[in-house]
Parts: sequence; structure tokens; C-alpha cells
Amino acid sequence: MKKAKVLFVSQDITPYLDETYIGKIARKLPQGIQERGKEIRTFMPKYGTINERRHQLHEVIRLSGMNLVINDVDHPLIIKVASIPSARMQVYFIDNEEFFSRKAILTDKTSGKYFDDNDERAMFFVRGVAETVKKLGWQPDIIHCHGWLTSLMPLYIKKYYAEDPLFADTKIVVSLYEDEFPKLLNKKFIEKLSFDGFNKKDFKFLNEEANYINLQKQAIELADGIIQGTEALNPDLEKFVKKTGKAFLGFKNELEYVDAFNEFYDLILEEANVLS
Repeated sequence: MKKAKVLFVSQDITPYLDETYIGKIARKLPQGIQERGKEIRTFMPKYGTINERRHQLHEVIRLSGMNLVINDVDHPLIIKVASIPSARMQVYFIDNEEFFSRKAILTDKTSGKYFDDNDERAMFFVRGVAETVKKLGWQPDIIHCHGWLTSLMPLYIKKYYAEDPLFADTKIVVSLYEDEFPKLLNKKFIEKLSFDGFNKKDFKFLNEEANYINLQKQAIELADGIIQGTEALNPDLEKFVKKTGKAFLGFKNELEYVDAFNEFYDLILEEANVLS
């Protein structure tokens, strides 16, 4: 039996930011899955609030240097990496001066408002992860997404990279959390996505309104498995998940989730004849 490869993509990982529920899961889960015999890679954005010296981040020159076109503008992709020695685990960081150098995460510290370019930051982040994995030549069997900033990953993997042999058999798992953002993403969000070759049929839910619920519905529609990441799930999303009939794993507590998630990955891979 081949050793399955799991790519973890999270908007937040402890200890690089103030501790959050998503951050704790995205820190402990990869270690636990690695200890259970799978290969892992882990990615998050390199927000400007992260102390590079304290956490010993350094640039990976061989992976950096590419430009990604977002909204018809070139943006340099910088890749950094840090190690968590106690976990024998590395974390890769997607960096770009325009999107991630500000001393904030998703909201302006003064006004408390969500950044108007969070849509472009999400696009850059998920594409940066995919392009870096391609450069590494590392073919993921599962991509597990944590946090709404990763919600475009299913769209890009299943549509933008549909012809790429590296992702041909990749299955996507999405964890749903209580991380709802208010109002809408940038009003030109759909127009920006069209620069990457998407058409309206590719994102039917986002055509209605680029809000949190529709962004998550879009991710669910294209995912292969859904995990309830927190005890309470938005009722609209809960109803939608049931309607899709997708493989679903209910909420698991801190003592259960690593083994439960590991078994869930195996179930999805067995159904796809990856681990048969």
C-alpha cells in the first residue's frame, strides 16, 4: 500500500499567530496524521504580524521568484519555511509584500473592517500553494482546507488545474468552522476570477452574491468530503451539505479528531481506489 500524502492548507496555524481554534487544529492535526504514517505538507499565509526572527522563518530561494497574475496584475510569490522541532514538521508560508506585509491578518486594526482585497489575498494564497506544490513535485492525495480564506482551493484544483497531472487524482476535504465574515467580498470579485479563465458556470453560487455562505457552498459543491470543524454549524450550510450527499464527518472533540480525520481520509481514498 502506498503512503498517502495529505496537504494541509490553513488561514491560521499556532504558534505563528495568537491562538485560535482553527490555528490549534491546523497545528496538531498534521503532526497526528504524520505520526499515523502519512506524508504531510502544511501551508499558511505569511501575515505581517508573524515574527520571522522569533519563529526562524527563512526564504526558500529555489521555490520563490515566480509571479502570479491576480486581477491582471503581476504579484511576486515568495516562499518561506519554518520548523516545529517538537513535531518534526515544517510549515511553508505564502508571502507577498502587497498582500501580506501589513501588520494585520484579515481586518484593519483601526477600523475593524475586513480588508477590501481579501478576495485577491485568498486567490493569491491558494494559487501560491498549488504552484509551490508543483515546484516541489509533491503529489497530494488529499488537500484539507481550514478557514474561509482557503475556500477557493476546490475551485482552483478542480477547474484551473483540471488538466494538471499532479492534481488529477487529488481529493479535497473542507472543514467548516464558525469563521463567518460580515457583508460581501469585493464587488469585482467575479470579474477578477474571470482573469484566471473561469466562467459563470464554474462558480454558480458566487454569481448570486459573494458572501460567506455562498463562498462556502462553492467550496462544498466541489469538495470530495466535508468535516464539521466546530460544534455549531451554520444551519444553511448544514442543510446544504446534507442535500449534496457528500461524504460527511460530524464534529469530533479534541481526543477523537485525529483518528477520526485519518479514517475519513482513508475512506475517501479507498472510494477513489487510491488505497485499494
